[in-house]
Amino acid sequence: MPKFIRTVEDATIRFAGDSGDGMQLVGTQFSETAASTGIDVNTFPDYPSEIRAPEGTLYGVSAFQVHVGSKKVNTHGDVVDVLVAMNASSLKVNIPRLADKCIIIADMSGFDTRNLKLAGYEDNPLKSQDLSNFKVVAVDIEQEVKKLLKGSNIAPKVIKKTRNFFALGLTLWLFDRSQEHALRWLSRRFANEADILEANTRALQAGYDYAQNSSLLDFQYKIEHIGLEKGTYRNISGNEAVALALVAASQKSRLPLFLGSYPITPATDILQYISALKRYGIKHLQAEDEIAGICSAIGAAYGGNLAFTTTSGPGLSLKIEAIGLAVMTELPLVIINVQRAGPSTGLPTKPEQSDLLQAMYGRHGEAPLPVIAARSAADCFDSAYEGARLALKYMTPVIVLTDGYIAQGSEPWKVPLIAELPDITVKFHDDPATFQPYKRDPETLARMWAIPGMQGMEHRIGGLEKQDIKGNVSHDPLNHQKMTELRKAKIDGIASDIPDAKILGPDQGKLLVLGWGSTYGAIRNAADIMQNEGHQISHVHLRHLHPFPENLGTLMDRFEEVLVPEMNLGQLQIILQSRYLRKVEGLHKVQGNPFTASEIVEKISSMLH
Repeated sequence: MPKFIRTVEDATIRFAGDSGDGMQLVGTQFSETAASTGIDVNTFPDYPSEIRAPEGTLYGVSAFQVHVGSKKVNTHGDVVDVLVAMNASSLKVNIPRLADKCIIIADMSGFDTRNLKLAGYEDNPLKSQDLSNFKVVAVDIEQEVKKLLKGSNIAPKVIKKTRNFFALGLTLWLFDRSQEHALRWLSRRFANEADILEANTRALQAGYDYAQNSSLLDFQYKIEHIGLEKGTYRNISGNEAVALALVAASQKSRLPLFLGSYPITPATDILQYISALKRYGIKHLQAEDEIAGICSAIGAAYGGNLAFTTTSGPGLSLKIEAIGLAVMTELPLVIINVQRAGPSTGLPTKPEQSDLLQAMYGRHGEAPLPVIAARSAADCFDSAYEGARLALKYMTPVIVLTDGYIAQGSEPWKVPLIAELPDITVKFHDDPATFQPYKRDPETLARMWAIPGMQGMEHRIGGLEKQDIKGNVSHDPLNHQKMTELRKAKIDGIASDIPDAKILGPDQGKLLVLGWGSTYGAIRNAADIMQNEGHQISHVHLRHLHPFPENLGTLMDRFEEVLVPEMNLGQLQIILQSRYLRKVEGLHKVQGNPFTASEIVEKISSMLH
């Protein structure tokens, strides 16, 4: 039947169901299809905190949100335009997120008596007026795939699991996207499982055909291609970007790469990605605990490797003593911390920015080190590479902060050429006649790095204080003062080796919105909205959190007020106030969900009036 076209600049789709319904899988397939066809994409996988929570429960809902657009998409979307709800609970928990006139594609098989009771519904909402503000497309997907595959030799259990690909096909049609990417993925994934391949392939096509022929859907969305600069692009998650950045740094520095790590949500993917890249001479150790992971990495750094370790909040706590050892030994080490909601186990699958103070100060003794924060999935590559650059140049451990939102979310990334990346060539000291383990480069204050086993360059290393220049164990009070001040001066000096903070908007004015990490997208969108309305506000986003860019204090002084939105209770706010001795307003969110632009717009508006 004839359909009309609804052209939009952007739209947000949320796939939601039980943990076993494959929402993460089809959300990923939809986002990768969108990215491969020239529109911008930003995603947010939203897992329940329990592994395979009880089916049909409100707290067991798993979702994957995709924001697509013909312009730069900075966030996963403030409100949902299309919700795919596989059961009653996935509808109920997501109703507050829905835009007016949102399309709800509901699988009727998930709205039976049992599922309605688990969701707390007395009556079926699909048959009531409760959803009158939305366009409901109710399809008994389970019955559709059963009819489709009736008479085949495919097991009923396999047939039921194809519901997600039926929903994917329907959604691909709605957004006028080809099935080719998903079909290629199915062919690769189930090349040796013919029945599963056939079932999912037919379900995908059936969903597409259903949408095309159904009177319930009388239009398609049309989103124009985004204009991107020339280059090779791919869709990438933050965790994968970190892995590729450190492989690139290994190639660029001509150092073997070593990862010592212990699996922890949501950082485990980095270990998995690295394990698939052994062809680049990478070595990795899945250690028995967090302490063994970082200590193996310190040992690898001592042996001349580009070494790194990965973790999330509780794991960073366990690594603290060993981080102090890396500071004392002045060895290069990259520590990737994918932040999650705490304290303790907290909400292990939900993002938060609550480890900043731990990264800055969470060590005994004076143990300063650089702290860097990535702002998006693609920026995880640049931030991790920068972490490797600083670690090698200044002979220091570096903490790189991401979080569950950008680490597991994805966006298009322009693949850089290795030749275009900053040079990080390393020269080991190889002259025994001039070797002194704690003799320092006059420019960087980095100590000499010699590979163990080189004749004439034997030296002590360990956690006890070292004698200046010679490196012998020293208990001299004045030497300890001097070495402590040297280590601090080395880190402070990095400020002259990083870019100035860049203002997006007027150079001075009423309000500066200052952010760090994954709040970038929401702040950027909010700033654009307010600037387009004629308000004198500006935005600065920090990658380098320790040391700060040299111009940050002067820049802040140009504005009457400073606002810091962050997913904690004011950690950067506290640091800025103590450093620059001025009032800083905070906007705090600790709900396990990223900021929306509208939340920041509301706060900005209250400060301007």
